Amino acid sequence: MPVLSRDDADIYFEEYGAGFPVLLLAPGGMGSVIPNWFADPGNRFGHYHDWTKVLVDLYRVVAMDQRNAGRSKGEVSADHGWHTFAGDQLAVMDHLGCERFHVVGGSIGCSFAIKLSEIAPSRIVSAVLQNPAGFDPEHPEIYPDKFTAWTEEMATKQAQMDPAALAGFQDNMWKSGFLFSVDRDFVKSLVLPILLMPGNDVPHPEFVSRELAETLPHIESLSDWRRPQFDQVQRDAVISFLEKNTP
Repeated sequence: MPVLSRDDADIYFEEYGAGFPVLLLAPGGMGSVIPNWFADPGNRFGHYHDWTKVLVDLYRVVAMDQRNAGRSKGEVSADHGWHTFAGDQLAVMDHLGCERFHVVGGSIGCSFAIKLSEIAPSRIVSAVLQNPAGFDPEHPEIYPDKFTAWTEEMATKQAQMDPAALAGFQDNMWKSGFLFSVDRDFVKSLVLPILLMPGNDVPHPEFVSRELAETLPHIESLSDWRRPQFDQVQRDAVISFLEKNTP
């Protein structure tokens, strides 16, 4: 089983294909795991393509279960946050010898991707952002409530975690609003090539995607992208975008 052992975590990952690397960061909130890419059209994650299959003949595709999701396990500390996940993601790519790579993110995976571009800008070649998660001031409870549900699920799988550690971790994850992982000033400075597939519901607010489209200087947008109706459109757009931006 491909597991990267770090000082405070064991991170499960899988590889598919060969070529220039593409890191997949799955949807699913705190439960961001590889199988979320495998959903059939019409299911919860079915509007995303399974990039482990679509890109396998063109790229070296790397997918992973995020810390404390699926087959990945790790500590939780009060100073953990988006940078902790980014550290895991970069460690996996380091382990595989992938210095530079594309990123494809779904939902929370978009926030992970943008954080990577802040922490390691020279390593991220381009990013595909599908259905970006974001803060909706009319529904501020959405992600904190999801985090609480995650902590309750975690309590059934391992020893009770320190409440102070959980409180600090939760605050670091959701306090900043917007995309959660970075602030607006960073987004305004971002020059990374991006393909955006906008969100349109409460966890993925349309106005967050619209602000990204209006702010980022090197962004392409694909408004109609959801499967099954736009199956081929989504597939072709991502392949074309990655091909155009591959060194």
